[in-house]
Order: sequence, then C-alpha cells, then structure tokens
Amino acid sequence: MDLKLKGKNAIVTGGSKSIGRSIALNLAKEGANVAICARGKDALLKTRKELLQMGVSVIALVCDVGNSKDLNAFLDTVKKQFGAIDVLVNNVSALSLGNDIKDWEKSLNVDVMASVRATRQVIPWMEEAGSGSILFISSGSGLAAGSPPAYAAAKAAIISYSKTIAIELAPKNIRVNTIAPGSIEFPGGLWELTKKKTGHFMIRSLAV
Repeated sequence: MDLKLKGKNAIVTGGSKSIGRSIALNLAKEGANVAICARGKDALLKTRKELLQMGVSVIALVCDVGNSKDLNAFLDTVKKQFGAIDVLVNNVSALSLGNDIKDWEKSLNVDVMASVRATRQVIPWMEEAGSGSILFISSGSGLAAGSPPAYAAAKAAIISYSKTIAIELAPKNIRVNTIAPGSIEFPGGLWELTKKKTGHFMIRSLAV
C-alpha cells in the first residue's frame, strides 16, 4: 500500500511499545521519517533499531510527556532535525486504572494535557507548511461505560477535543482524526499478563 508518506516527517509519542510502536513501524514502512519518544530507554532503543532497518531517518529520545519541559524539548529537537512536521500521533497514555485523585491527575496530565500541549506546539509548524495530519489514540473506554473512571474520562476528553480542533483546522488543510481501539494484547502488556495469570483473555472495552 502506498499512502504517499515517503519523505514525510512523523512524530509518535509513546512509540516504543504496543500501538505506538506498530504505528511508528508502519509509518517507516511507508517511507516516512519517524521520531519517537518514551520513558523506557531499552524498549526505545530496540524500536529505534527496527525503524533504522527500514532506511528512514529516525529520532528516538527518552521523554516523560507528562513533564511539559521535556515534551517541549523533544518536539523542538525533532523540528530542528527534521525541518518540518507532517504527522503527529498523540499516543501516550498513563494507563492509570484506579479511581484515586492521583489516578485522575495522571490520566488528565498524560492522556489529555500532553496531547493538547503537543498538538498546540506543532500546529504552527503545520500551518507554515500548509498541511498536516494529527491523530489521537483514544479508546473504546471513552465511548462506553464499564472501564476505570479516570482512564475512561480522559479518553472521552480526547475525543471531544479532537472533534473541536478538527473543525478549526480543516480550513488550514490540517486533518485531525481519533481512533478508539479495543483491547490490545502485546508482549509485557496488561492483557498478556492477565492471560498468563487467568489462563484466558478477558474481553473488555479497555484499550492498552
């Protein structure tokens, strides 16, 4: 499949594992240069190696997107090295599955505010280039009841926010989309651990 992404520059937050890693690898497969960030260095370097094998330019930096200074620095570094940003994938999630105040704070800061901050930072760059694409990774949890409340509320907020800016940015040739996947099993993830512990894969709306 040719998605006309060859030579484009893409950013994927949380791009070292699970959905983010798969998105980054597929962008690279299509010929896009890819910048990824994550808190874990080992997984980040492993994915960086996989991306480089596809013959594209790669930036992989350790970054806690919940820290606004770290996030700003990461994005500025990518802009400086790539020159332009064509695609932003807001993928990171705190995956905070409790209902304590700390769970709400983590979910809102990482899932929502980090996505808002990253989006606001790249919009002027896309406006200058005359086009761009912004993708948010929400969850089925943001569409239906039954998931941990802080996580679900944060994912619902992302859907609402993306709808608003999609209308605002459309006249500027910047597309905004959100996907809401269901449960995703990946090595070392919640559902693999659950399956090993219980002997089966539980079907729920929570996406990880």
